[in-house]
This record gives sequence, C-alpha cells and structure tokens, in this order.
Amino acid sequence: MNQPARQTVCVMGATGFVGRYCVEALLHAGHSVRALVRDPEKASEFPANDRMSVVSGDLFSGGVLDELCQGAHAIVNCVGIRREFPNRGITFVRLHTRATQHAVDAAERNGLERFIQISALGTTPGGGDGYTKSKWASEQIVRGSSLDWTILRPSIVHGPDGEFMQMVRDWVLGRQSPRFFLPYFLRFDGVEGFPPIPKFVAAQVQPIAVEDVAHAVVSAIATPNAIGEIYPLVGPETVDWPTLLKTVRDAMPYGSKKPVIGLPAPAGVGMAYAARFLGLADALPFGPSEPALAAKDSTANIAKAKAHLGLEPRPFSSSVKAYADSI
Repeated sequence: MNQPARQTVCVMGATGFVGRYCVEALLHAGHSVRALVRDPEKASEFPANDRMSVVSGDLFSGGVLDELCQGAHAIVNCVGIRREFPNRGITFVRLHTRATQHAVDAAERNGLERFIQISALGTTPGGGDGYTKSKWASEQIVRGSSLDWTILRPSIVHGPDGEFMQMVRDWVLGRQSPRFFLPYFLRFDGVEGFPPIPKFVAAQVQPIAVEDVAHAVVSAIATPNAIGEIYPLVGPETVDWPTLLKTVRDAMPYGSKKPVIGLPAPAGVGMAYAARFLGLADALPFGPSEPALAAKDSTANIAKAKAHLGLEPRPFSSSVKAYADSI
C-alpha cells in the first residue's frame, strides 16, 4: 500500500529517550506528530512546531489512546523500561505487554494503518528473563493484529542524554554505586584446566546511535516494503563490554581511570533479588533481568535494514567522543 508522503503520526513514550528523538525526526520529515505525555510539564521538552500536538494522560486511562489515535495514520510505540520496580507498579508485563495490547486495540478501533513497535535485539520465544519474555509477547500482539506493522529490534541505544550513558557518567563520577569501579557482567563459558576452573567471558555488543533508531522509524513509515518485517538495528562496531565502558570512560572530560571489572551474571542476579527482598532495590543500578541480558551477545546483521530503510549507522567510538562533553 502506498502511503501518503506526510501523515499524522502518534508517538507513545514520547518523552522517553528514544521517543524524543523519534518526535524530532518525524517533524523534520514533515509529518504531524501527536505525542502521548503522562506528565503535562514534560510537553515543554518538545520543539515548538505547529505540526506538534500533545495528548496528556495515562495510556491505561479510558479514552486517552482513542484521543491520541483519532484521525491519525500511524503509531510508534516507544514505551519501554529496562528494569522493574514492582512495588510502584512498574513491571515488564504492564509497560511492555499490556501497553502494547492497549495501543493495538486503540489503533484498530480508530482505523490506523501503520504500527511501528520498538522492541529489543535478542527477543526470542525462549527468553528466560522477564524483560525478554515481555518483549516477545508484545511482538506477538503486534504480529497478530490487523495493522500494517513493522518491528524494530535495536541493540544498546546510545546518546548523550540516554539513561545508559548517564549511568556510566555517574559511575565515573562516583555518584552511583558501585562508586569505585565500572561493572559489567560475564557469562559462564565452561571449565578449563585441572582441577577445573570456571571460565567466564564478556558479551559482544553493537551499540546503535539513537538518531539512527529514529531514522529507521521514519523510514519504516514511508516504506511499503517494511510492512510485516522485523529489523535488527545495530551499529557498525562490535565491541565487548569492557571495551565499551573504557571507550565511554576515556571519552569523558573527567580524566578518570577507574577500573572496569567483570562480575559473573548469576551473582548479579542474586544481588538484585536480595536487594529487592530487603527493600534496597534503589541501591543497585540494575534489576534481576539486566545481568542476564548483559551477559548475552547483542549483535546482528543489518543488511535488510540497509536495503529497505537506507540505514547507514554511525560508528560508536567516534560518536561518543563527539558528544562526551554533553553527557
């Protein structure tokens, strides 16, 4: 189906890291954008533009998503969390799976044609952690809908105002635990020697710039060939976790040489569950799902995204150096 060149596009999760860049890219492409904002005060973060409008409210409140979707052509679902806080109602099931179901239902009720789902690289039916399971369930909801859908699966998304980069900055500055080193997680890779000694390895990742994810969103909306497709989105550089952290640390203007130290992922999972049980979840910068996720490789081939979406992702190292002063 040929899509009109300029459309009204709804964005859920519009004040989040990826959502903000999607809003900006959509406006730059000439679309009208209708952003869902739970906190009306955050609407001031959006650029002034007569093609920009805001719907305030909680996506689970009656009528809010219908107001968002009425008369629109497409919706981009950027709602997502990296860790849970169950005592606050912040869970993967609620904000990934249920939120996606609400969005799909509203899109179908209001006659929208296109649905762009921001998922995550590594999403598979056999994911053992809550994050991956909820992302997979969300994808199945989208794929089972009557909408012309596209699913984007980015690797680690980086940018100066992203949560990940700001977390690393706080580690470097000692603002957040662990205050004396930069941690990453290792996966078990068998045993070696005699007596046998456990062997652990760091995962390989291909970080992608947030601007490149936003480009993929805009391009997918305008590309009929993207309908019914799933695209992994990764950057051109493959690095392991210690290299990634050292790259960010060394690019920052603080002169820090804090050590980068790997921890076995099962130990990290145990620490997170123990902290949650003791009511100290906020004392750790990660939840139970994150150590397991960080121990898995996050790499992919993006030939299809290049061919269909014109994606030419920017390198990680040079990008970080260019924006390091702004983190």
